Amino acid sequence: MTGRVTAVSSNATYSFSKPNREAVTLLAGLGVEGDVHAGTTIRHQFRMTYEPDLPNLRQVHLMHEELFDELALKGFAVAAGGLGENITTRGVDLLGLPEGALLHLGAEAVLEVTGLRNPCAKINDFRQGLLGEVFALDPVSGEFTFKAGIMAVVRRGGPVRPDDSVRIELPPLPHRPLERV
Repeated sequence: MTGRVTAVSSNATYSFSKPNREAVTLLAGLGVEGDVHAGTTIRHQFRMTYEPDLPNLRQVHLMHEELFDELALKGFAVAAGGLGENITTRGVDLLGLPEGALLHLGAEAVLEVTGLRNPCAKINDFRQGLLGEVFALDPVSGEFTFKAGIMAVVRRGGPVRPDDSVRIELPPLPHRPLERV
């Protein structure tokens, strides 16, 4: 499975959205250079208060641009970086990846998928009613699907730019489905 990067975003301060950049540099074991969420231990603003020593499994946030298309049909204007993601993709089934999948971005960078983004109520501050659109209830199982992207850690650093390729390397079987991190 291959796709492409459509945007890269970072922010040195805590804010909901992240401005788009011409390029970002991924740092092995840390995240996006200069981004507030980079680090070896958890950088999520809320979780740092009660779990400050946990490993940072949310170094890089990826989101599929197809979600923006879906949201636009429901009247929500959302663009790359708007929901706080670092890397926006097209043509990659991010939500269908198993835990441990490797994402090869451009010529050098490699991310390891750690789990689903757990969207928070701040999404409604960004666009009222949007939080309900980034969840989907499976009518058969009664389980929720979280559609607000995935989280990853940086296994090999390097630059990432819009139009870079995204190549997927699946882990050995059996695959574990993504859970919220």
